[in-house]
Amino acid sequence: MTNDINLYLTVATSGLLGLGMVTTAGLSGWRGWLQLKQQELGDRHGGDGPTVNTSSAAARIEMADLKERIRKLEAIAAGVDL
Repeated sequence: MTNDINLYLTVATSGLLGLGMVTTAGLSGWRGWLQLKQQELGDRHGGDGPTVNTSSAAARIEMADLKERIRKLEAIAAGVDL
């Protein structure tokens, strides 16, 4: 009889600890996801922070790459060898 009570208490305690760990991990993931979405929205609307500087630099690099591709396509269309 005493072993049954100890077993039930051990199982219940382990279950509660497991549930607490899963809940904590889920909450941490949720907060991280919310922070990511806030950064994405800040980048779109010109928010302040270091991520804006890196994304604008990346945007300039991408724009230069696209312009170079357009020049090459125009040269091909005109029949000019590069």
